[in-house]
Formats: sequence, C-alpha cells, structure tokens
Amino acid sequence: MSSARIGILGGSGLYEMDGLERLEEVRLDTPFGAPSDSFFTGVLEGREVVFLSRHGRGHRVNPSEINYRANVWGMKKLGVEFLIAISACGSLRKKIRPGHFVVIDQHIDRTKSRAATFFEEGLVAHVMFADPITAPLAARLADAAEAAGAKVHRGGTYVCMEGPAFSTRAESNLYRSWGADVIGMTNLTEAKLAREAEIAFATLALATDYDCWYEEHGDVTVEEVIRILSQNVARAKDTVRQLCASFPDDFENPHHGELKYAILTARDAIPAEAKERLALLVGPYL
Repeated sequence: MSSARIGILGGSGLYEMDGLERLEEVRLDTPFGAPSDSFFTGVLEGREVVFLSRHGRGHRVNPSEINYRANVWGMKKLGVEFLIAISACGSLRKKIRPGHFVVIDQHIDRTKSRAATFFEEGLVAHVMFADPITAPLAARLADAAEAAGAKVHRGGTYVCMEGPAFSTRAESNLYRSWGADVIGMTNLTEAKLAREAEIAFATLALATDYDCWYEEHGDVTVEEVIRILSQNVARAKDTVRQLCASFPDDFENPHHGELKYAILTARDAIPAEAKERLALLVGPYL
C-alpha cells in the first residue's frame, strides 16, 4: 500500500464515504479556524484516503460560509498529495445532461466574499494558476468515472459563483456566451488553495440540472436537483473506489516545489507570526 494519500471533498449529497477500512475520525484545529467537519481517514481499495464533507454532515454550511482554508490546510496536515473535489453543478450545455459527469479543466471566478488565499498579513506568494486542474490526475479521474459506468465529459469550464441562490436567467445566458460548460459554488476556491498548498487537484462535477437558461427544459427546482443528485452519489462513490484501486504507487505530484519561487516577500521582512502560521506550507523554503 502506498503512503501517498488521496483526499476526497464530498459535496452536496455526499456526506460520507462507504467502505473505508481502519476508519478514524480526526478533529483538527487550524491556524484559519475550524474546518467544515471532522476528517475521516481510512483505507479504500488499498489506498489511504482522507474524506471531508465540505458542507458538514447534515449540510449545515452554505458555499459562502465554508472555511476553505481550514479544509485544505487540514488535508495538507493529514498528508494528502492528491485532492479530488466532488461537486454538484448546473449544466450550461445541452450535451451535458443531468446525470452526466464532467471532469473540468478550467475555471472562471465569480465569487466575491470569501477568503481564497493563505498568503496575506506579511507573507505574499503568487502561484501560477493558468491551468487550475492537475491534468494527469484529471485524466485518471475521468478513466475511473467511465469504469464506474458514468457518461463522462473530459474537459470543460466551471463558473464558480458565490451562491447560495442559483443564477438569474440573464447570468446563466451570460456564462454560456463566455463558453462556460457548468456552474457551481465551491471548486474554484478549493483549486486555488490546493495549488498554494502544492496539492494536486481535480474536480468531478456532477450535473444535476440545466441551470435556468434552457427554458424548454423548465426552471431549476430544488426537488429535481435532489432527485438527480441522489442518483449521482452512488456512482460518484464507485468512481472514487475505481480511482483508488487503479492509482499507481509511482504517480507523482507535479506541484512539489512550486512555492519556492512563488514567495516574493523578502525573507527578513516576514513576521514571525506569519512564518508560524504558514509553516506547514512554507517551512521547506524559509
């Protein structure tokens, strides 16, 4: 069994991961406050995994309230090298039908009221983010979803909106005009923080509806979203099992070392408190 851990961020409808052996519940305090819930560690198909429900069990935390920094910091603390974000989304393309899976490769950020960086208060770093998804990890995730029997779209642009309300019709049509493919409320922030933490990242987007642009299909209703979501969750869990079972021991995280050249603050100007707060991330470079 490899020691490289896979992290799973469970989204709407996915509040636990079935089949974990040697299950342990881990509660963490972080320099950024409390995570959404306890982390659960265990072994799935021979692979060490860490699971966290981003909305908390019982769906208690809305997308704008999620403490993304605490969640990703906790994954890093627990040794996660590869992070999979599973998220319900709305489809902005007719070909992406409710029930389909999309393994995205790009993001557009429309959030406005959430903390989305570890680097502030005396320590500045600018990571490269042109390609926000780790392509080799995304390819393996798509393979696993297909092996689980899902209809998978490889590639696509995810608009990350603030929420928690769904889009207006004008917004939905605007995003389509930009060439976006799906819309959700969480993954862009997770992708940014994962890159800052040098964690490989990929998203499995579960299409639950056509947002509100496709008037022939009818407007989004919460009832319809929940119905499709419940159908997707079992297949998403199968996808994770397939990924763990097929994950090679020699798979490399390509983001190791990227922070070394991203830190711009002069070393002698970094406050001691900032060094302590971010020691988990920057310790090797200071």
